[in-house]
Amino acid sequence: MTLDDIIKNDTVKFILSGGKGGVGKTSCAGAMAVLSAKLGFRTLVLSTDPAHSLSDSFNQDLSGGDIVPIEGVDRLWGMEINTQKGMEDFQKAMGGSMSGPDVAIASDLMGDLTGMAPPGSDEAMAFGKILEFIEDSSYDRIIFDTAPTGHTLKLLELPDLLDSWLGKMLTLRQRMSSMLSNLRGMFGGGSDAEDDSWKMLQQTKDKIRQARIELSDPDTTQFVVVMIPEAMAVFETQRLLASLNSWHIPATHIVVNQLVPPNPDCQFCDKRYKMQQNNLEDIRDLYKDMDLTEVPLFDGEVRGVDGLEKLGSILIGQEG
Repeated sequence: MTLDDIIKNDTVKFILSGGKGGVGKTSCAGAMAVLSAKLGFRTLVLSTDPAHSLSDSFNQDLSGGDIVPIEGVDRLWGMEINTQKGMEDFQKAMGGSMSGPDVAIASDLMGDLTGMAPPGSDEAMAFGKILEFIEDSSYDRIIFDTAPTGHTLKLLELPDLLDSWLGKMLTLRQRMSSMLSNLRGMFGGGSDAEDDSWKMLQQTKDKIRQARIELSDPDTTQFVVVMIPEAMAVFETQRLLASLNSWHIPATHIVVNQLVPPNPDCQFCDKRYKMQQNNLEDIRDLYKDMDLTEVPLFDGEVRGVDGLEKLGSILIGQEG
């Protein structure tokens, strides 16, 4: 499946752009987002990288944790995930689901509930956004600019971690509910209203199961690996692809970025060109079962919608 096929496929809702740090993941995510919107898909591009650079790519402030329209492109929105804001929302949801004497009793018995948070908050907030948009029809496509490989691997293993964490939370809530009911009975009744936090945790577990299905369906999700033709990047790409395969995340395409053009008049340039070409031969052989797109090194930063459009035309093989 070529990148052009992925972008034009109207069943693909999630595209994740990932790889080693500094290989151009954000530029590729932005370029794919612009392409997608230009084709008529209502597209949201999200940065899950704690060191955000999506704002720089679009020359527009996308920080703050709110979705904003991308200037100059219809049907395109962007956001850099704000972990602090996300954790505050999570804590309000957990703490706000209990009220009155229940809060006082729970606080004495188990500490402040709002202080509890899932492991790996950056990745948890990113995965939370995937869960949020599983059933959301506001956008036809969500493109994720993921963090460097290590963070991305943590993100992709979160379904198992969160499922386990939520299982413990559900057990805890069940025990607390029984204890609180007994205490209410001892002190004169009280409300028997349904515990909303219990329902929320159950619904979240159901969403995680659905996310596993969505993320492993090649008709719905595609992970686009971005790399540069250097030995360390090849090693990290192998590790990333092995993990994607173990989690059944579809990955059929690799972007080989920042290829230096031939320049025999420059000794440094010529050495770098030959080094990259040797690595490129290895990459073509190593990943011959995958579709590759080779992207030249630009003579400047890829910034703004015009720059992203130019990169996008190369990604889908339509460069002029």
